[in-house]
Amino acid sequence: MGTLTALLDLSQNALEANQAAIDITSNNVANANTPGYTDEIATWQENDSVQLSANARVGEGASVSAVSQRDPVLNQMVNNQTQLEASSAAESTALNDLQSIFGITTNSTTSASTTLGTDMNAFFSSLSALEASPSDSSARQAVLSAAQTLVTDFNGASSQITQQNSALNQQVLGDVSEINSLTSSIAALNLQIEANSPNSDAGTLEDQRQQDLTQLSQYIGFSQIKTENNGLTLTTGTGQVLVSEGQSYALSTTNVGNKHNLYAAGGYLDVITSSGQDITSELNGTVSGSITGGSLGGILKARDQDLPTISSKLDQLAYLFGLVVNAQNEAGVDLYGNRGGAFFSTIQNVNDAAGSIALLITDPNAIAAASVGEGESGNTNATALAGLVNAPIDIQGQTSSQLYASLLTQLGDMVSSVTNENTTQQASLTQLTTQQSALSNVSLDQEASNLTQYERSYEAASKVFTIVDQLMASALNLGEETTVT
Repeated sequence: MGTLTALLDLSQNALEANQAAIDITSNNVANANTPGYTDEIATWQENDSVQLSANARVGEGASVSAVSQRDPVLNQMVNNQTQLEASSAAESTALNDLQSIFGITTNSTTSASTTLGTDMNAFFSSLSALEASPSDSSARQAVLSAAQTLVTDFNGASSQITQQNSALNQQVLGDVSEINSLTSSIAALNLQIEANSPNSDAGTLEDQRQQDLTQLSQYIGFSQIKTENNGLTLTTGTGQVLVSEGQSYALSTTNVGNKHNLYAAGGYLDVITSSGQDITSELNGTVSGSITGGSLGGILKARDQDLPTISSKLDQLAYLFGLVVNAQNEAGVDLYGNRGGAFFSTIQNVNDAAGSIALLITDPNAIAAASVGEGESGNTNATALAGLVNAPIDIQGQTSSQLYASLLTQLGDMVSSVTNENTTQQASLTQLTTQQSALSNVSLDQEASNLTQYERSYEAASKVFTIVDQLMASALNLGEETTVT
């Protein structure tokens, strides 16, 4: 009877073990489309055997446990690559928006074909027409109309850059909010994991934490360190703590107005740690503690480095253009016989020159087409005004058109560089996520195969159980099968 009882226990153990394996497989199938779910495999371990005598040892069956198919190192590599890709993607989007302000739609767009370039050429063309007919009122009015259109272009481009700055500020707010929500969730999951699975895989809880980490990688660059009891500590790339096991440290924003001697309506939103440290990236990109990685890093780089670079060149163009035209008009004489005045508003500071430049002359007769001593209907100064199209306006000897072309070239180079960088990073990320999926995603074909195997094993264990039951009944009935069933 002792041997039959042991055999009954073994068959029961086999049934339970195979049922556990079937449950694991069924759970995998049920979660095949669940975002973040990690495939679990049934891992079998032989139970300790029992020594009955010097020459007899009896096995005690097997136990089954579910082991998640995750590779922490691979997951961390995916997170790191996601941070890089998200950063360059955000910066690329911002730069493409910046390109659209200047009307650049293809790589073949030239400065002369953009709105600002076309209207700059139209202004100089109107001065050439004035040179031919210095006393013609329609020619004079055409100069003012062309000048006003050009001023509107400068103002409009500057305004749109300011609007983009404001839009990026709003994205900073949104990203900081998402980051705080995710770090709070990760801290809460740390507590649950430390309480329930301090020394082993946490299963679903760890899946949820990994999914939060992947999402967090979309927003900010961070480093992670595994702590005792299966917890995590997260810091920014330069060491500011975001999560310390069960405690999260929220980021905030503050409006610092204008910085870097750059004007932007609405100012700049800087990111502040819970301890009050400003960790916003700076113009030179080398400030200790600055945020890098994730969409927040890319947004801040675009807002604090890329936009100011192009905005500064646009302001320089508007400032120098207005300066040389004003100087030349003031050197001539208008139709009233008076010395010419400033053509455009006098700009004392190059900062925000494109946004503040305005046309001062409203009377067509106030255009100083003649030179001093030439008479009101002369055209010598009109010739000089028209000749400014080829005149150097900066210390590098560039004309206004060349200075504008260099602005567009620099912007195009920035876009091309970031786009290429993002393409490379996307390829690397795709390769890593493919490896991750191969390891951690549920394969329905494999689960179908496992299910068949476990079902056959269960049937075999059930058959053993039935036979043992029959043997025990026969033994109890002393061979009379009808007495006890």
